[in-house]
Amino acid sequence: MSDTQTLIENRPPSVAALFLERVAATPDAEAYRYPVPPASGEGPDDWKSLSWAQAAARTDAIAAGLIELGVQPEERVALAAATRVEWILADLGILCAGAATSTIYPQTNTDEAAFILADSGSRVLIAENAEQLAKAEIARADLPELTHVVVIDAEGVETGDRVLSLAELESRGAARLEKEPELIRERVAAITKDQLATLIYTSGTTGRPKGVRLPHDNWSYMAKAIAATGLINADDVQYLWLPLAHVFGKVLTSGQIEVGHVTAVDGRVDKIIENLPVVQPTYMAAVPRIFEKVYNGVAAKARAGGGAKYRIFQWAAGIARESAKAAQDNFRRTGTASLPFGLAAKHKVADALVYAKIREAFGGRLRACVSGSAALAPEIGYFFAGAGIHILEGYGLTESSAASFVNPGEAYRTGTVGKPLPGTEVRIADDGEVLLRGPGIMQGYHGQPEKTAEVLEADGWFHTGDIGELSPDGYLRITDRKKDLIKTSGGKYIAPAEVEGQFKAVCPYVSNILVHGADRNFCTALIALDEPSILQWAAENGLEGKPYAEVVAAPATVALVEGYVKELNGGLQRWQTIKKFRLLPRDLDVEHGEITPSLKLKRPVVERQYRHLIDEMYAGTREA
Repeated sequence: MSDTQTLIENRPPSVAALFLERVAATPDAEAYRYPVPPASGEGPDDWKSLSWAQAAARTDAIAAGLIELGVQPEERVALAAATRVEWILADLGILCAGAATSTIYPQTNTDEAAFILADSGSRVLIAENAEQLAKAEIARADLPELTHVVVIDAEGVETGDRVLSLAELESRGAARLEKEPELIRERVAAITKDQLATLIYTSGTTGRPKGVRLPHDNWSYMAKAIAATGLINADDVQYLWLPLAHVFGKVLTSGQIEVGHVTAVDGRVDKIIENLPVVQPTYMAAVPRIFEKVYNGVAAKARAGGGAKYRIFQWAAGIARESAKAAQDNFRRTGTASLPFGLAAKHKVADALVYAKIREAFGGRLRACVSGSAALAPEIGYFFAGAGIHILEGYGLTESSAASFVNPGEAYRTGTVGKPLPGTEVRIADDGEVLLRGPGIMQGYHGQPEKTAEVLEADGWFHTGDIGELSPDGYLRITDRKKDLIKTSGGKYIAPAEVEGQFKAVCPYVSNILVHGADRNFCTALIALDEPSILQWAAENGLEGKPYAEVVAAPATVALVEGYVKELNGGLQRWQTIKKFRLLPRDLDVEHGEITPSLKLKRPVVERQYRHLIDEMYAGTREA
């Protein structure tokens, strides 16, 4: 048996147990950094730290406080808060109490939050603030099992027997621990690997979300498997901003506990650019939309600098892509990522002019980024790779505890999601669907055995719903969601995500794009533009001061985007080409239910919302 197999197979039954091991091993080492905004509201944040021992003291107090409130093993405690250090401490407290965390995005509306609280049977809600508390209070009559609400930021909240602040919960827990100092150790020791740890509700594109049951063993396996990849080490500094209510953000906390590195936690997306030079991370995870925005921002800044600067940027972008492809090809053949002499010389010049500034904007120490949740356009991936920002795409689902595949360090291949994590099996079904089996797969959907049986076979194989291809040496490429594949009226199959990704690589102004064409005789697209980028272009092209809706409706803007659509079509098969498009009057967003909190497109919602524009594009054709 290999060392990796031994490491994974001898894993403890829970991450709670791993956490106690980590605290015992490195009590004084830094565990978490978190920002504290200035009291005046102006100026930079002050970053504070928690050692593993300090984090454990708070986690123990939260766990004991929940036990004091009557929470029993496997009972659910809901967590509705943005990504912040208290989210991690609360989650660990829930796990160490032997209970299970039900996650709720802070953006979730009252109706859906009430559904999750009721469906999960949550006994306690840990809410970020008065706004999250209000959702539970509105639905209180329909939540008989919800006995207490704990509020992290309790300013303006009237506390009492039923509603208490996080500080009060920790105080009660500390008092309980004075009487029973071994209480948490005993609870953790009693946790079994099949005990429910987390209930994550998937963001359904239609109907109610399904609760995915993830036992303690899933997270323990993930912690060991991530460590076994060798991608992270004890000296790393992770910048964690992803939603922790999403499985991608949550899994990152498991790997960190096993390895013991520092994590800087701040979920404010508008602070990412400001935080990166301060945190100076060595790695971070993100979704493709972040890399697209950075790329568009760099391109827009170059364009604003004048024609010469923009031409330099375009040249450098071309060299970056060419270099990345050559380096990856060479590594595959020879094991070294060397470049031909002439290309290496050009790359050195481009690095001084363009790439070094991009790396500096990421904090200057970034070794790699992990991208997941959706497909990254390969041309954007190659651009960053050539610029020295190595984006390792990974793949997984809520149902597989997030991390089933990841690209292997230096041997990464842009356009693939890499190889399976140690201990995870994969096979491709006859229809191209990716099937997974292993310790990371869910127990099933909460209270929905029929839905579980639709995707989980008796022998453990899970049907992902994604179409993919495996290379002879085990790299997986995801081509599309099975249900999202388009079949035109001419019988041709099209993967819309592939076309959409290519458009994002050629058009620096795009924010979101939806390709439509099922049962039609040609493809069309709905395109939403990135507001800051297009308004900057507008200011330089006679549309200064115009609101976004007017800018996207202007003939000059339509002509601009049409040029990029023609460029896209030049690289597509005839049946894939976009014959017509419409610019949307606003960007797609979470609030209107058009994208998920993890920034994935909800196709049915967008198509329903803009049905009139789709019908308009097909008016007068045979199928209209």
